[in-house]
Amino acid sequence: MEPPHLHVFFFPFMSPGHLIPMVDMARLFATHGVKSTIITTPLNLSRFRSIIGRHNCSSNYVPIDLHVLDLPFSAAGLPENCENLDSLPSRLMSYNFSKAIMMHQPPSSDLVRRHRPDAIISDLNLPWTAEIAREHGIPRIVFNGGCCFSLSVVDGVARHKPHENVSSDTEPFLVPGLPDPVFITKSHMPERFFGNLGLHEFFKSFMEAERNTYGVVANTTYEIEPEYVEHYKKITGKKVWPVGPVSLCNKKALDMAERGNKASIDKERCLTWLDSKKPNSVLYVSFGSLCTFSKSQLLELGLGLEASNHSFIWVIRDHQELGFVLKDFEERVRDRGLIIRGWAPQVLILNHEAVGGFMTHCGWNSVLESVSEGVPLITWPLFAEQFYNENFVLHRLRIGVGIGVQSGLAWGEEERSDVLMEKDQIAEAVTRLMSDGEMVEVMRKRASRLRDIARSAVEKGGSSYVSVGLLIEDLLNQREERLARDHRVGLAEK
Repeated sequence: MEPPHLHVFFFPFMSPGHLIPMVDMARLFATHGVKSTIITTPLNLSRFRSIIGRHNCSSNYVPIDLHVLDLPFSAAGLPENCENLDSLPSRLMSYNFSKAIMMHQPPSSDLVRRHRPDAIISDLNLPWTAEIAREHGIPRIVFNGGCCFSLSVVDGVARHKPHENVSSDTEPFLVPGLPDPVFITKSHMPERFFGNLGLHEFFKSFMEAERNTYGVVANTTYEIEPEYVEHYKKITGKKVWPVGPVSLCNKKALDMAERGNKASIDKERCLTWLDSKKPNSVLYVSFGSLCTFSKSQLLELGLGLEASNHSFIWVIRDHQELGFVLKDFEERVRDRGLIIRGWAPQVLILNHEAVGGFMTHCGWNSVLESVSEGVPLITWPLFAEQFYNENFVLHRLRIGVGIGVQSGLAWGEEERSDVLMEKDQIAEAVTRLMSDGEMVEVMRKRASRLRDIARSAVEKGGSSYVSVGLLIEDLLNQREERLARDHRVGLAEK
């Protein structure tokens, strides 16, 4: 008899930047013949149900299973329907959200017991999956969501504590032990942006879970950061499988348009608007699904885009209305500006030849999606490891223009923050990237080469494609060893 498919449970964290690549990864594994099961909640399922439905209708792929768990709102002190970080009415409820997530451990363990998967691929932010894996005797592979460069910087700071030797928040210091010299400041460290949200114990449990983790699956491409993939393997003592960019599994326009959520703009309207623009003439502006700027910063950003005289698509979170800060703005820029309120089809937009730049918060998904499409960046990091990602873009990939922000936003206090960047600074950065010039031309050629590298990696025979195969082979070998061990135990008991 032909052996059954390898069966992997995918546990995504309920935040867009974590959920989206995990769903892509489940689809990627299914195309390699793996039976993939995604564990999620009702409202999060609604964000990707249609894309999974189209996948399951294809006779070429192994269908993806879905298991839905309700989130215990009242027990965790959460309002109903707060099933994702981007749906919290306040960041101050992050602790309650973490409590609700921790309550998913018992029903998740029951699912593993009943369905007996061969492995778990879990987001880093779900540390209890390590206990489930140990309890059921299967490997846990962690998905962190960042690049190996940034993970290595985080480890280097934690291990050597070089920041303790500087007195100023803005004084650069060297992070020891890395493959090449990397300088950061205290104002760039992720810890300062999470404030007093009561999450320290939650973060501490991540480290505990690492002891029961078999390896790491990374949404990156080996050729983009080979020294740091190898370095991260060395410092963690874990196996690391670079399988990205996972966004490139979205080959159809409809999948690109609905990736992560249903877009707030009609796909055809968006493409028609882009078709009317010259190649490389449009700047795409988006700061991810969790950033909320103050009204004063929104004003400066809008005026800066207007003053640059370049075409742009600007994505604004649906609860932030421009009418409060920019009277008649859309009318003034209607010939060269498109405003998207809510969810934007980011991969679809970046894939269009009219887009020549991306102003971004430097979340790793956005950086890698831009790399995958050969689009250079204007970097404006805000919190978490985004300043480290900016460092990687500017100094290693060398495909970006830094806007010059020195410190980010305290998570949850964005709307009360002062202006970080003023109109003239924003317009100057846009002009630098979007105008013709030798520096920009060199940058675009470099971005194009990186695009080719990233796309080749996920094709058959490429490094990421091979890495997926090696991970599957490893898990199959472990399954055979478990079956043989169980057989020996059974014989001994007889």
